[in-house]
Order: sequence, then C-alpha cells, then structure tokens
Amino acid sequence: MRQHTTLQEGIDALMRDYDGQAPGASVLVLRDGQALVQRSYGLADFESNIAANPDSNYRLASVSKQFTAAAILLLAQDGRLRLDDPARRWLPELPAAADAVTIRQLLTHTAGLIDYEDVMDPASEVQVHDADVLRLLSSQDRTYFAPGSDYRYSNSGYALLALIVERASGQRYATFLHDRIFTPLGMTGTVAYESGISEVARRTYGYSFEHGRWKRTDQSSTSAVLGDGGIYSSIADLAKWDAALYDERLLRSEWLARAFTPATATDDPDVRYGYGWRITGETLWHSGETIGFRNVIVRYPQRHLTVVVLTNRDDPEPYGLARQIAALAMTR
Repeated sequence: MRQHTTLQEGIDALMRDYDGQAPGASVLVLRDGQALVQRSYGLADFESNIAANPDSNYRLASVSKQFTAAAILLLAQDGRLRLDDPARRWLPELPAAADAVTIRQLLTHTAGLIDYEDVMDPASEVQVHDADVLRLLSSQDRTYFAPGSDYRYSNSGYALLALIVERASGQRYATFLHDRIFTPLGMTGTVAYESGISEVARRTYGYSFEHGRWKRTDQSSTSAVLGDGGIYSSIADLAKWDAALYDERLLRSEWLARAFTPATATDDPDVRYGYGWRITGETLWHSGETIGFRNVIVRYPQRHLTVVVLTNRDDPEPYGLARQIAALAMTR
C-alpha cells in the first residue's frame, strides 16, 4: 500500500467506513485557528440521498453541555447569579433532599441528583422537556449521595442548569444561547432545537444499523431536553466556537479558565471534569452520544490544535478516532 503523503489522505483512510451511500460524518481539524481539514463523508439524509457537507448540522448530544456551562458562566460574569448559589434559590420546586445542591455541583456532576431517565414513564412515547425534568425530580426526595461528596455523570443537572439560565436571564434558554453565544460568534446555523418553534437548517438526521439496513432513529423521548444535549451545530460553526475559547470575545479569561480547570475526579481515573469539559492530560474534550448520533470535540489548547468528529449513526463512538486524527495532525 502506498504510504499516505498528506493529512487529508490519512484522514480519508480513517473515515473510509463513513463514506459512500450511508449515514456519514463531518471532520474538522484546526491548527492556530486555520482549518487544516474540513471535510464530510456519506449522507446527512439517507432517504433523500443528501450528502453531508461542512455546513450540515448534527445533533450534538452531550457536546451541548459546554454551551450550557458557558451560559451559566456568562450570567455569573454578568453578576446575575453566583456559582455557589443553592440550586433551590432558582428552582424552589426541587425537593428538600436537594437543599445543599449548588450550581457549581450541577456543573461538575457532583450534586447526586436522580437521573431523570430512571424515573420517566417507560410506557410513554411523549417527549420530555427541561421543565418536565424539574417536575420529575421534584417528586424524588432523595439523592444518590450527599451533594458534593462524589461524582456521577448527570443529564438531570444540565437540564436544571438550562432552567436556571432562563430564570436568571429572563429569557428562554434557546433565545439566550442565540442572543449571547451563537449570534455574536457568527454561528448562524447553530440552534437549540425546539420542535414547532425553531428549525434546523441543513439538518442531518440520525440512523441506526438494524437487521441489515439503515433505519432512521433521529429522535427519542429525551431528545427535546435542551440543557443536556439539544443543540444542533456544524463543523463550520464549531470552528467559530473553538476560536472564541482562545480569547475574551465571549467570556473573560478568568471565567474561561474555570471551565477548563479540573474540578472533580470522575469514574475514569484518567479523566477530570471542569464545567462542561472533560480534562485528560493536555486535552479538553467532550463526547456526545444519543439515538442516531455519536460526536466528539477534542482540544489541545497548548498546541492550538482541535479535532471535531460529528457522525449521524449510532455506532461507533468516535473519541478514539478523533485521537488518531489528532496524532496524524501532530506529525504534519
């Protein structure tokens, strides 16, 4: 086999399984703010045979959490809330068991709140929203552990953070993100998607491979929860987001530093968690997994290198793939 001579060729080889007439992927490699690679593979819409491209918008799933965390930090920077505020100051509907829970603990998955998916009606096919998460948790006067004493990854916590954004700002969560993050950064295709309220431009649909064929599995009963995973974006827009994480156009440096500072150990001994970011060695990263989508962003800030892989299929998880792509970029 001929030795790969360019970064693009090396990435094309790694992405071969995503290419062609199947749900695909988009890959972004940034160095020093410049796109070394910005390429898409396969189909954004399998049924309509629409190819993915750098402006295709994928459901980010838990990659969304970094935007929820940024929204909270913007409000803290504005003096509208404090990170050590009790969550019940903003969400008094929470049960007494949550008395000691703080906003900071919600950000770092150390609040011990019950996972809302564990207390949903398993027979219901109606989508739940962030406000429904609060209603579900209000009936659970218990926590998994004393708030602040342990770590447990919590979608519940980030749904509640979205509601805190609404109450502290006086705006709907999706509107706050649009006005304070997406529009100022020129992320014109990015949206916290609400069915019947907003639309996703150049939308990519999610799929699963079942019984020998691709099946559209784009939405589940939890897909309408915004704070933990409801944002759609593209590699083109995420390049703009990454650029804003190196300067003060969005958050002052002391607030950005808090997001990227290890705040707690996790259930993986190699990983710490900040505010909406996992921290492993020199990398800041977060993955996102939901029905029909698997995504990851991996940043090497000291090298000014970032890799984003967005995919609209249920498997495999692309974190390892992104690390391989980063390794290729480091040799070029």
